[in-house]
Parts: sequence; structure tokens; C-alpha cells
Amino acid sequence: MSDRWWQRPEGGGRFGLWLIVSIAHCGGRTLVRLILYPVTAYFFCRRGEERRAARVFLARLGHKNGTWAILALMHRFAATLIDRVFFLLRGERGFDIRVEGLDGLREVMAQERGVLLVGAHMGSFEVLRTLAVRHPSVPRLRIVLNKQQMAQQTRLMDALAPDVAEGIIDAARDPISVALAVAEAVRRHELVALLADRGHPGETLHRVPFAGRPAPFPVGPWLLAAKLDVPVVLCLGLYLGGNRYRVVFEPFADTVTLPRRERQAALDAVMTRYAARLEHYARQTPCNWFNFYDFWDDEAETGAGERGL
Repeated sequence: MSDRWWQRPEGGGRFGLWLIVSIAHCGGRTLVRLILYPVTAYFFCRRGEERRAARVFLARLGHKNGTWAILALMHRFAATLIDRVFFLLRGERGFDIRVEGLDGLREVMAQERGVLLVGAHMGSFEVLRTLAVRHPSVPRLRIVLNKQQMAQQTRLMDALAPDVAEGIIDAARDPISVALAVAEAVRRHELVALLADRGHPGETLHRVPFAGRPAPFPVGPWLLAAKLDVPVVLCLGLYLGGNRYRVVFEPFADTVTLPRRERQAALDAVMTRYAARLEHYARQTPCNWFNFYDFWDDEAETGAGERGL
């Protein structure tokens, strides 16, 4: 798979990010959301690769992929980033958050084996942390996140909510250290969340059907799940616009089993099922898909999609 997504810089720069945070502090969410419209237009004009990738993604899902549709997708992305600030500052206050599948998650947690939450770059993972306030019975949430790739956002989190930042498991560390940290969290019956839709440079990938064509997904999360031998729950924090979020917990597997003799077939089956569930939710809410790069690694088609702009 192309590593271009890994090489793409974070948008806005440190000054721009902190400027918006300062406005959020002083003017509140209503004012800062008004500012997102010119900010979205700016990035639409400046970030051609992200714009082309969004066009291809929306077309693959059979969704409108004209200028307004791409602007809507980019605006949703910007809105979730800003909402991250408000989630860190004041939790779920001011938001309308609907949670689906919480009873099923509680049943899995009752086994006291730890739980692996598997998500994707769809919507907001930040909204999941609000569950700890609303539902004290939910154990501590640990998120596996690459701090180097999201350096500016990590610094923001460190400044606004150092207690939350301490719960991050840094995926930039060597794989063995990450696996040990995840295993230790699971041993303490904590919830560990990771994203399984993007591969990192040098990571083993496997192509499975996604929106009509094979797309490369990382193998690592599923090898880790098999080693941990814990229940796996699909989790997504989908943004519905305004102040509304939909948090979905969907039981995925009691355990991920990869028999030695049938390893590849079993891996293909579990990854295909994961990709199918992502596609299901992506078709429901296409403007929650925040992989702004050539997800199918098809440079020819990505380039062709831009000609209509």
C-alpha cells in the first residue's frame, strides 16, 4: 500500500490549532463552528490529494461526489476535531450522544477477561471517553494511538487533559512494547481500543473486499487479538451533525482464533468480516470516513476522479 497517508502533514499547524482552541474557550462551540466554514474551504483548496481521495471514496460508495459533497465530508472531519476540544474540557455536556449496544458490551465485560475495542478512522473516538462519566461501571479506556503521527493533537491533549493523555498507549513504540502494554491493560480488565483500517510503513497488509474492490488492511490488529485471547467488540463514534453523536458497540468475536494449519484462511475471514462492517456503516454515514488518502492504492483512478473539479 502507498505510504502517502503517513507522509501527509497534519493540517493547520500549531498556531492555527491553538488559535481555534483559544476561540473555543472564549466564544464557545457555536462561534468556533462558524469559523470552520472558511477553514474547510481553505483546506479544500490547498489539499488536493485529500480532495481527490474523498472524491474516489464517495464515488465507490455510490454517493454524490461533487464539490459540495467533498466539502461536507471535510467539514465533518473538522467538526469532530473541534468537538474533541470540548469533550476534553467538559465531557458530554452540550452534546446529544446516543449509545447502541452498551448492554452487550457490559455482558462481555462481565467475563472479566478484558475487551479489545476495534474501530476505524470513522467519526470520533473521543466521544467514547464520555462513557466513563455517564456509566461509572465501564472500566478505564486505553487507546492505542501513534503520537508521532498526531503530534499537534497529542500536545493539545497533554495540555487540556493530562489524565486522559496518560491513558494513551503510544503505537510509535516498537511492536513488542506496544503488545506488552496492551496485554497488561487487558490483564487489568481495562478496555483497549485500536484502529484497524490503516497500515503503517513496513506493516504486513492483506487485501479484502471493501466497497467493491480489494483494499489493503493491516494484519497486526488481528494477530494481536488472537494472542490476547479476549473478546473483540467493534466500536464507532459516528458524528450525525450539530451536537449529535451515535456510539455503536457491536460484538464481533468471543475470541479471534487463527489455527496454524488454516491461518491464512482464518485471517482472511475475520478481516473480510471487519471490512464488511466498516462498509455497512460507511454507507450509512459516508461523511464520517476520515481516510483522506488513496485507500485502495489505485493512483490511476484517484487521478482520474479529479478531472471533474
